[in-house]
Amino acid sequence: MMPAAVARETGLWKRGVVWLLLLAPLFFGTYGFANWFTGQRDDVGSLVFGWERQIPLWPWTIIPYWSIDLLYGLAFLLPATRAAVDRLGLRLLTAQVISITCFVLWPLRFTFDRPALDGLFGMMFDVLMGFDKPFNQAPSLHITLLVVLWACFAQHASGLCRVVVHTWFFLIGLSVLTTWQHHFIDVPTGMLAGFLCLWLWPSEGRSPLFAWRLAGDPKRWRLALRYAFGAASCSALALHFGGAALWLLWPALSLLMVALNYALFGAAGFQKRADGRLSAASNWLLAPYLGAAWINSRAWTRQHPQPDEVADGVWLERIPAGNQAQHFAAIADLCAELPCRVDGKAYRELASLDLIAPSSKHCLQAAVAIEDLRRHGPLLVCCALGYSRSATAIAAWLLHSGRCRSVAEAVSTLRQARAQVVLGSAHLQALEDLPAPPLSTDASVLHGQ
Repeated sequence: MMPAAVARETGLWKRGVVWLLLLAPLFFGTYGFANWFTGQRDDVGSLVFGWERQIPLWPWTIIPYWSIDLLYGLAFLLPATRAAVDRLGLRLLTAQVISITCFVLWPLRFTFDRPALDGLFGMMFDVLMGFDKPFNQAPSLHITLLVVLWACFAQHASGLCRVVVHTWFFLIGLSVLTTWQHHFIDVPTGMLAGFLCLWLWPSEGRSPLFAWRLAGDPKRWRLALRYAFGAASCSALALHFGGAALWLLWPALSLLMVALNYALFGAAGFQKRADGRLSAASNWLLAPYLGAAWINSRAWTRQHPQPDEVADGVWLERIPAGNQAQHFAAIADLCAELPCRVDGKAYRELASLDLIAPSSKHCLQAAVAIEDLRRHGPLLVCCALGYSRSATAIAAWLLHSGRCRSVAEAVSTLRQARAQVVLGSAHLQALEDLPAPPLSTDASVLHGQ
């Protein structure tokens, strides 16, 4: 299952054993405590939909249900580095903390009475019920762990093994319903909790827990409060109406995370990778917001979807979809919140937050990246709309390369190519604060010829 090209560090099994020695007693201790504590309460409710009565009891699915315990231990044999082992351990630890906290604060009870079963399957159910009680429901710890382990095994599988992994983990997910261990609400909440664990401990880059910093820009705080208000509104509607309206808890979480990105985590909170895609965790957690952002991008640019050349093979456009970027050799991407299809092109991720002017430092980074990327051929510089973030980056390049001698000239050059460009006072100030361009004896560069 492990790709042959990956060189394994030595002593990893010992590190995995240490993690298991920590996690195993923590799991049994905290899970048992939550069961006992909730069992003493008389205010434990349930959340079950009428259609769930149609879910069949399939005794044989107790086998994939139990198998997650074996996979839990085997997962520590897969990582090839100490950092990867620790990341897996931290994800599993976080899953435990999130689920147990929810079990204690918002307990729910499973309501179906399972009939008596005999044979091997009946024995497996009896062993399970000797430890498990019908109180710890949403988010399903089983599903939360499933998401974490599924990501681990899928990362180290290929070909037929990958098909087997996906099939078996799907059966494990199905089994929480067909063994009558969980109600439906436990499944999507468990999935979101699992993806939150992946987001907190990403495969690339630093954990948001160690990378946050309070925003100093008042506009970022205003936008954070707007998104937080949207999250609160969705939550209130979901809890007031119940039923199908509970799905609003997903966009509520999505908007809350966007609010935190503006207030604390910055563009890195969207976890855009070096290949232009967002992390799987961001895709799932932010899906409602991402869908709305994509629709907004297309709605604002529907009258002008085509790219515009600004100067010397540098083009300005909204973030491309499908094969819209096929005529370009390179892409400079200023958009944090939407994925960018790269298709093997030279690519530079320069993500910045929507509606927030970049710093002069970020403008300089973008200018240098644009000059480097254009050596590959026609270059597309893009953001969600192609009006502000990407336009500011090209203006910085025009100034830094000496093609324009003033901010006013750079803005004029931009608007001649794309009249819809919108640069506010903060964008213009960032451009004014750029370091002076390097001296050049090449007059053709200075005059953009």
